[in-house]
Amino acid sequence: MPTLIGSVQRALRLLEAAGSHSEGAPAKQLAREAGLPLPTAYHLLRTLTHEGYLRRESGVFVLGPAVGRLAVGGLQQKRRSMILDSLAHFRDTVGAPVYFAVYREGEIEVVGVSDTPGSPACEEWADFRATGFAHAIGQCLLGQLDESARKDYCDRHPVEAITPYTVRDLHALENRIGALGRMQPVIERQEYALGTVCAAIPITAGDTAATMAISLPLHHEDRLLCVVDRLRSEVGALLSTLSFSISI
Repeated sequence: MPTLIGSVQRALRLLEAAGSHSEGAPAKQLAREAGLPLPTAYHLLRTLTHEGYLRRESGVFVLGPAVGRLAVGGLQQKRRSMILDSLAHFRDTVGAPVYFAVYREGEIEVVGVSDTPGSPACEEWADFRATGFAHAIGQCLLGQLDESARKDYCDRHPVEAITPYTVRDLHALENRIGALGRMQPVIERQEYALGTVCAAIPITAGDTAATMAISLPLHHEDRLLCVVDRLRSEVGALLSTLSFSISI
């Protein structure tokens, strides 16, 4: 039988008791409800208050901010799991690695990637966050920004050719983005990684710029448009899940 730590069990019972009183409860009441001697309860309540799991107000104990952080962490983990499950569904449906990314606080963030050993994702050989001008994910996200936000990104991450196929300068990037139709996929061929072609579709998620993308080896380029069209047709059913998870 595994060893159980009694003091942890007692502290958890006190937290549960405190959590059952929205307006708080005094130490004596919490000790009684947790089945603890009052001196023991006082020691544990003092420790839990010091660590932020409880807060004492006007002689009663209420749940503290640390409990909220635990709840938020659990919710974030649940959301991340939902995203990964969604990406795995899309991956299996389209038969290619699938990526989900957002533009948050001035940076490109790849939230999740789903691939298989037989169809691996593109290797991040140059920082995705700093090379948005080169890959389909970044171009799709930048295309959803207004001109000033896009300029801010490019001022911090200047456009430069990282392969022979990368856009050469900011003017070329703006021409590329300007030629994109609204909500149309972005196609990128070997601009980020030699031997790889990619496509990204914009995702509507409130005010957040988001995208889903796929990648294929260059010798499977003839499949690219078919795969991205399949992804676009599939994404609507789970869009609410992705939008809900955007705050990760």
